[in-house]
Amino acid sequence: MSTITKSNHIGRKISRIRELRDMKQEALAQALGMSQQTISALENSESIDDDKLIPVAKALGVSLEALKNFSDEAAISYFNNFYDNSQGTIGNNNHQCTFHPLDKLVESYEENKKLYERLVQAEKDKVEYLEKLLNGK
Repeated sequence: MSTITKSNHIGRKISRIRELRDMKQEALAQALGMSQQTISALENSESIDDDKLIPVAKALGVSLEALKNFSDEAAISYFNNFYDNSQGTIGNNNHQCTFHPLDKLVESYEENKKLYERLVQAEKDKVEYLEKLLNGK
């Protein structure tokens, strides 16, 4: 299989970003209101329409462009550059970091908090629906 085909396989990009976020298929499925099997099928798809990708990107906490342009090599390069640029003494004027790492940590926490809240709400909705079914309403 050629590298070009592999790097343009959108399903693999979804899978890699999900894995980097330490998210299971079940969690992504729940965030999107889909089954785990549907997520598995998405991750095996070589191409997906943008209208289907937008909610996936949002659930993964990335932009559509970031999802479409994701590559392991770019991610590794980003983290290597971040590490390389953060070396040295405090107050180094050559520091290339354009954001504070704690800001990214807080941003990640907020995204995870929102995802957790959506998952909790989905569970509450399911319980409510099941109670209605049991009560015959």
